[in-house]
Amino acid sequence: MSEDGRITTVISDFGGVLTTPLIQSFAAVQDQTGLPFEELVKGMRRIQEEDGRHPLFELETGRLSEADFLGKLGHALEPVLGRRPELHRFREIYFDALHPNEPMIELMREAKEGGYGMGLLTNNVREWEPLWRTMLPVDEIFEVVVDSGFVGMRKPDREIYDLTLERMGGLAPAECLFIDDTDVNCDTARELGMSAVHYRDNDQAIKEIREALAL
Repeated sequence: MSEDGRITTVISDFGGVLTTPLIQSFAAVQDQTGLPFEELVKGMRRIQEEDGRHPLFELETGRLSEADFLGKLGHALEPVLGRRPELHRFREIYFDALHPNEPMIELMREAKEGGYGMGLLTNNVREWEPLWRTMLPVDEIFEVVVDSGFVGMRKPDREIYDLTLERMGGLAPAECLFIDDTDVNCDTARELGMSAVHYRDNDQAIKEIREALAL
């Protein structure tokens, strides 16, 4: 543990930081299924109104299976679209459009080689783990991986940050630099006492990360 308050550890998000923007994958789903993104959002809102729980949050915490999520979504969208949408290829289309963000991956590798502890904290889908973990050298770079789908909690809830710190050896938040493409996730990290970089694009984020880590 650092005695001088300096950053010793990097905790990075996966999708949208170490990959191409997630919006590109959702756009591909829209193009190939004919399902507008706005209707997808509305469909999930209808499910939330009926069930009292947001289906995406339930999916990302492993309380709802991928198959059940797609079934509920198809049921919610059918009255609006006038047809049952074809969602069985959602995963395939999504990942075909998702690619490694090589400059950020190289920066993470550089940080590890520079002696920083490395953690990955992702909101993800349990059934998708074999796909996303093979997209980039996750286990080569990160010694700790916390996946929402397996721990029953998700960002921006404080509990998943606390769990990550615990799994990384009981770190103090001030020792950590947190990187995420969603501002509310960065907000929680800062509230806990972490430094945070809100990823918007490579040029901006890489500059801020290098400054924070003195790389």
